[in-house]
This record gives sequence, C-alpha cells and structure tokens, in this order.
Amino acid sequence: MTLIDKASRVREGEELDIKVVDHYLKSTLPELQGLPEVRQFPGGASNLTYLIQYENRDLVLRRPPFGKKAKGAHDMVREARIMQALKPVYPYVPDVLAVCQDTAVMDCDFYVMQRLVGIIPRQNLPKELALTPEKTRSLCESVIDKLVELHKVDIKASGLDSLGKGEGYVARQISGWSERYRNGRTPDVGDFEEVMAWLEEKKPAGEVAITLIHNDYRFDNVVLDQETLSVIGVLDWEMATLGDPLMDLGNSLAYWVQADDDPIFQLMRRQPTNAPGMMTRDEVVAYYGEKTGWKVENFDFYLVYGLFRLAGIVQQIWYRYFHQQTTNPAFAQFGTMVNYLEKRCQKLIAASAL
Repeated sequence: MTLIDKASRVREGEELDIKVVDHYLKSTLPELQGLPEVRQFPGGASNLTYLIQYENRDLVLRRPPFGKKAKGAHDMVREARIMQALKPVYPYVPDVLAVCQDTAVMDCDFYVMQRLVGIIPRQNLPKELALTPEKTRSLCESVIDKLVELHKVDIKASGLDSLGKGEGYVARQISGWSERYRNGRTPDVGDFEEVMAWLEEKKPAGEVAITLIHNDYRFDNVVLDQETLSVIGVLDWEMATLGDPLMDLGNSLAYWVQADDDPIFQLMRRQPTNAPGMMTRDEVVAYYGEKTGWKVENFDFYLVYGLFRLAGIVQQIWYRYFHQQTTNPAFAQFGTMVNYLEKRCQKLIAASAL
C-alpha cells in the first residue's frame, strides 16, 4: 500500500474547464503529452489544489476558491512570485512552472507547479509507518526545524526584503484581523469583542524580529520523503510575508491539538499532533526558543492571537457557506467552530498572567 498523498474526484462546483487549461498548459509547457486527467487534493478550505496528470508528467494547479473572497486574499500571482524568489535560499519550495493571469483561460489568476511526491501528514500518521514515540518526536522536531530555518533566511541577501512592510506587523495584524472578522461576521457567531480588546491592550510594543514568515505552517503543509520521513517540501505560501516569527509560531500552534485537549478541540484536529511522542504546545515553544535564541516567555499573547486569527479565517469560509456561495459539506460546522474558538480564547485570557 502506498503512503504517497493522493488526489481524488473533483468536488462538485469546483470543476475546471480542462480543455481550455490543457491548451494553455501545452502552449506553456510543450513537452506535455496526451489528454490530462484532473483530480483534486483533499483539504482546500482556502485555495483549491488540483492534480493534473499527463502521460509524461504530473503537475499541480492552484487557484482561488469559488464565491466571494475577502479583499486582498487568495492572490495567486503573489504566492507564485514568493515561491520563485524563495526557492534559491529555501530548497523545500516546489518549482513554479507557469503563472496565468489570462481570464480567457480561467475566471481567476492561477499557477502551476511541480508535484512533490511524498507523504503529507494529515489528521493521523499512517499506521503503516509504525512509528515509535521516539521516531515521532524526531519527526516533530524536524518539522519545527524547517520553520526555524525559514525564520533564519537572510531576507536582504535573498531579495525578499521588499515582500512586506515588516515593522509594525504586530499592530497591523491585530487591527487587520479585527476588521476582517467584524466585516465577515454572520448573525450566528460571537462578536469576539472581548478577545480583540485584550489583544489590542496586550500587544507587544514591537516585533521580536522581522523575518520571512509562512503564516500557515502546519504538518499538512509539509511533504515527507516516504523512506526517510525527512521534509522535502513546504506548501501553501499564500500568506507568506515579512513579520514577527513569534506570531508565525502562534499561528501554527492554533492548529496544534495535543492528546490532553478537550473533546471539542479533538474534533477539530487536522494534523497528527496528538500522537505519542509529539511535543505539547509548551514543549514546542520551549524548543523553538532554544533553537532561535528569541525570548518566548509569556507566550499567551501569541497563542490567543493564533486562535483569533484562525477564527477569522474559518469565519471567512463560513461566510461563503452561510450565504450559499459554496456547498462543500466540509464547511458545514465552521460556524460552530468559530464559537468554540471564541470560548477557547476567553479561557486562555482568563488564565493569563499578562
């Protein structure tokens, strides 16, 4: 049985006009042979990811979701340009092969990249791997190490210093996500006003550093070699920018459901962070601080921020589902998820010493 990540049937309402796409791809990559088969990778709560299989080559196509999109979100051209600039200094980025802004091909910008063949750790580690707690810990450390490596990229030497504004990132994120949440709120979810007020009051005066940050770094955005389980790829660069690396870590930990978390949070788990041998959130923070040398004490602000930002992302998707702009059944409980995240933020705030 292969453990390689597989694509499946394209979801209803998310089909591509493959004849038009095929014509474009062959005009851009003339070596392609035959008629392509199109399948869709699981996930895709934000941008949509398709496997385009030709006789002689597999490609991956990324496009925005259908329906209403938040202003400035889902910028495919920007994502592709970041990947192209980062590839020489961070080899885990897939090669970008084509970037299309022609609306005659598709009703949106999209790009095509190489397919990295490997294991993507999703909700659970494959049983076939039979990992001991010690090997699971090693895998966990390897994944965190790649985040540390990203945060240590010399942004000036790599020409990435113009990617974002950098300084003032913390304040912009709090005000920006607060505005986006208020604008995208539906009548069935909480207002998060207590959480937003606390974040505004407790935000640090400045950034611990200005680095390149991924902004969606999770187990299911890395690709592992099937034999060695080493990280061979990091995916989904849509939200990468210059910012505070501790906020990037806080974003990652919002998804980090550990073995002793409550049953509702367990239902939200999308990555294998509960497996025996995985680090807890506190252990991740301590490990990251040791590896980077940055101070990670009083991390509560970053944990609450990560959960609030996740709620903002989930709410943007729930808005589309609530207004019947998407029918993906995977989104049916996202409103409930938003309400849970508000309560989780409030619980952390109540226990915080900040």
